[in-house]
Amino acid sequence: MMSEFLKIIEEDHAVVRLTLNRPDVHNAFDDAVISDLHKALDSVAATNPRVLVLQANGKSFSAGADLNWMKRSATYTDNENFKDALALAEMLHALDNFPCTTIAAVQGAAFGGGVGLVACCDIAIASDKAIFSLSEVRLGLIPGTISPFVIKAIGSRQATRYFASAERFNASAAEKIGLVHEVTAADELQPTIEKLISELLAGSPDAQMKARQLVETMSGRSIDATTLEDAAASIADARASKEGREGVAAFLEKRPPSWAPVNATGKPAHKGKS
Repeated sequence: MMSEFLKIIEEDHAVVRLTLNRPDVHNAFDDAVISDLHKALDSVAATNPRVLVLQANGKSFSAGADLNWMKRSATYTDNENFKDALALAEMLHALDNFPCTTIAAVQGAAFGGGVGLVACCDIAIASDKAIFSLSEVRLGLIPGTISPFVIKAIGSRQATRYFASAERFNASAAEKIGLVHEVTAADELQPTIEKLISELLAGSPDAQMKARQLVETMSGRSIDATTLEDAAASIADARASKEGREGVAAFLEKRPPSWAPVNATGKPAHKGKS
C-alpha cells in the first residue's frame, strides 16, 4: 500500500513500517495527509500486525501543521475549523488506540502536531539529533487537539511549561519529561528499534494488549479493595487464557511459544528492514 505522502512496508504481517514521506516540507501535515494517515492506520490494523513503527524520511520527523494548510484554515468558518481539527483528533486517537504496540522512531525535529504523533505511540525512541517544541503559542494558537495525548505522556506540570513557553528542547530533555523512552546516537537509532522489535515479538500479542489496557485501567486509582480485586482478576483471566496456558507450557517445556518467530535453530528471530 503506497500513497503520495506515506510509505507502508509490511514484513510478514508481523512488523509494519509507516513512513512519513514529505521531506521537502519537513513532513508537515495538512488535511490530505491526516486523511491518508488515518486511512493507512485503519488499513494496517485490519492485517493484525504485531508491531507498528512510525518513522519519517528526511531531516525532520514532523514539523506539525503545514503552512499552506494553516493559511487556508484562516479563511474557514467556525464549523469548518471544528471539523478540520476533529479529523486530526480522530487520526491521533486511532494511533493512540492502535491494536498492537506502536513505536515512534524520531530521527529529527518534531514540532507541534509532530509531538502529538510521538505522544500517541506506545514507545518512543529518539536520536540525539532530535529536537522538540510545542510551538503553537508563538502563532497565537494552542495545542488543543494534541493536548490529551501529550498531557498523558508528560503530565500536566511539564505540559504547563512547554505549552506556554514553546521553547525548543533536546532529546535528553524529552526523555527526562517522559515524552521519549530512550535516546540513542543517530547511527544507533535503527539498530535500537530492531532490538526492541525482537523483544516485542517474543511477547504474547494478547497479553501485550491486555497489559496496555491494564495501565489505562489502573492509572490514577486508589489502592483500595476494588483495585486489588480488579488486579487479581486481571492475572486470573490471563492465566486461564489460551496464550497464557501456551506461554507457561512453552516455558516449562523449554521451547518457543507459538507466537514467537523462530529461525532454523528454533530460537526467536527477527530480521529487520530500514
